[in-house]
Amino acid sequence: MARGLTAARVRQDMDIVARAGLDLDTFLEEAVASVSRAVPWVSACIATQDPVTHMLTSARKYGDLRDRNSHDHEFGLIEYGTVEPTAFTELARAEVPAAGVHLMTNGDVERSGRMGTFMKPHFGFADEARLAFRDGHETWGAMALFRGAGDAPFDAAEIDFLASLAAPFAHGVRTGMLARLVEAAPPASITGPAVLIVGSDDQIVQMSLGAEQRLTELDWGVGGGDPLGPVGALVGAARRFGRGETAVPPRCRMRTTGGMWLVLHAGPLTARGGRQGDVVITIEEARPPEIVAIVVAAYGLSPRERDVVQLVLQGIDTKEIAATLHLSTYTVQDHLKSVFDKANVRSRRELISRVYFDQYVPRMGAELTPTGWFVAREPEPGRVGA
Repeated sequence: MARGLTAARVRQDMDIVARAGLDLDTFLEEAVASVSRAVPWVSACIATQDPVTHMLTSARKYGDLRDRNSHDHEFGLIEYGTVEPTAFTELARAEVPAAGVHLMTNGDVERSGRMGTFMKPHFGFADEARLAFRDGHETWGAMALFRGAGDAPFDAAEIDFLASLAAPFAHGVRTGMLARLVEAAPPASITGPAVLIVGSDDQIVQMSLGAEQRLTELDWGVGGGDPLGPVGALVGAARRFGRGETAVPPRCRMRTTGGMWLVLHAGPLTARGGRQGDVVITIEEARPPEIVAIVVAAYGLSPRERDVVQLVLQGIDTKEIAATLHLSTYTVQDHLKSVFDKANVRSRRELISRVYFDQYVPRMGAELTPTGWFVAREPEPGRVGA
């Protein structure tokens, strides 16, 4: 039961670790262990998401689920290809960011298609509690906690306690995403978008040169989910788009194990020759505007601070920024000071370098490929992030 002194201590611990500047894996390990003291679980899965599209970008597992990845692709198809009140995408915009399946279904957990057709048959779980990592209007990830057949279901007090952790989890995840700098330039063999074709049987039927290499860059290591999980999520969401259930084709921005940002797009293919349900996935290195948007959001800047940063990145000086935003120069300087503090930098130059994570700057001036992108080159000896 998430009550009393234990709950208060766990909430305090969460606030501390969320602001400690930990890398993503370390933060999640400590956070999920802290939660277990107030809300016991037998298994846990934590997903990161694109804060704008809410699409899955990575998964990490704990307890009985650790390293059990054979059904991850199927999970992505179900989670993003169907809708129910406890779906991650629904909790991202629900009034309360946490929910328990047993509570939501009045004890009939099999009314949840996800539990009835996937979680119970494959893993034997009897109940699931979920939390969206929401901070304001942006959702950075989600957590699913599970209990077995012999365990008491999650109660209302535990769900309320989980809801109180939404902001600390969001802060820790978005901070952790920024902790890793780019380790190396992308391999020279990848000079443009990689393409996958997923058939109606949910299997990859075709892929372009470089696609397999891109997929290997999405390996999250020990405890990480199957890198094809986000692909399954995109396929499921693309089919919903094809059926007219959503208005925008799915896409997400995600980081590789080496720290590079990628953008993944998905779209249903027009049926020809009797084929139905095929989906095309495009994977490409993120362009500067994509990175600026997600990194600036990850710093937790106010709307006005974001406006200032956007102009700073364009090389506009303080007086021009003030005139453009109808502010005094003193107010602009105050905003810049706040931005520098949040980004842990001391100057505009450091801010620009920090925003781009050294992803592009080391290759500026390099030869362009026919795609309009920089030729990858080997990092200089002793240089990190080149």
